[in-house]
Amino acid sequence: MTHPLPIVRTVADLRARLAPWRAAGEQIALVPTMGALHAGHLALVTAAKATPARTVATIFVNPKQFGANEDLDRYPRDEAGDAAALAHVGCDLLFAPAPAEVYPAGFATNVRVAGLSDVLDGAARPGHFDGVATVVTKLLTMARAHAAWFGEKDWQQLCVIRRLAADLNLETRIIGHPIVRAADGLALSSRNAYLSASERAAATALPAALNTAAAALAAGAAAPETLAAAHAALTAAGFDPIDYITLADAATLGDPVPGQPARLLAAAWLGKTRLIDNVAVALR
Repeated sequence: MTHPLPIVRTVADLRARLAPWRAAGEQIALVPTMGALHAGHLALVTAAKATPARTVATIFVNPKQFGANEDLDRYPRDEAGDAAALAHVGCDLLFAPAPAEVYPAGFATNVRVAGLSDVLDGAARPGHFDGVATVVTKLLTMARAHAAWFGEKDWQQLCVIRRLAADLNLETRIIGHPIVRAADGLALSSRNAYLSASERAAATALPAALNTAAAALAAGAAAPETLAAAHAALTAAGFDPIDYITLADAATLGDPVPGQPARLLAAAWLGKTRLIDNVAVALR
């Protein structure tokens, strides 16, 4: 029988719940989310518990990472359903603060990771990664967790968080988890719920184009022609506009270096839904 998941909403209550686990020498793993949970989020909890660790999920739709014309108000929310799903996979605690708890009156601090925050999604969504970096820094310091788990679908976000954790000497280990995909290859995302049936069918062109391009690049194909072919495939599938499709160094997001880990990343719109995805590339 699955028991209801304990939920706390203040930093004081969060730390009070964590104190006995910490005193007992247990590891604490944090899984930050914005809710609307899917199997990808739950895989993070399952992986964290296996380390083993007491696992704390957070649900907070962070207003600071949404632009003026983005989907903050309509972002899917289902705390009761999310809590039940988390309980089912054995999550130990849910931290679901209100905006005023995270950003109280007079809040005036911004965390910015220069360079990594300025390209790709950072260029397409100005200020987005400042919001991400600020809230993640706060969540990591609120919980003082031993480890925090993030999905690799948001690869640039993972790079930003790893950089801020290193730069700020945070003791929390930042762990990436492989992308969880549907049977047809589409990366799981809360925003997939926005897609119509026809758009959902067309969306599989995104991972297909990336996988085709990654295989070509690994075989020695030239990057400009390969990326152009991937762009054309997405356009033919109905993606418009295509914010970017690019090959980058996996850690710095700068120019790729032969022999070093690389990543092929893309962001494109299908109707009113913006989808992102990425795949690893083995360059010669």
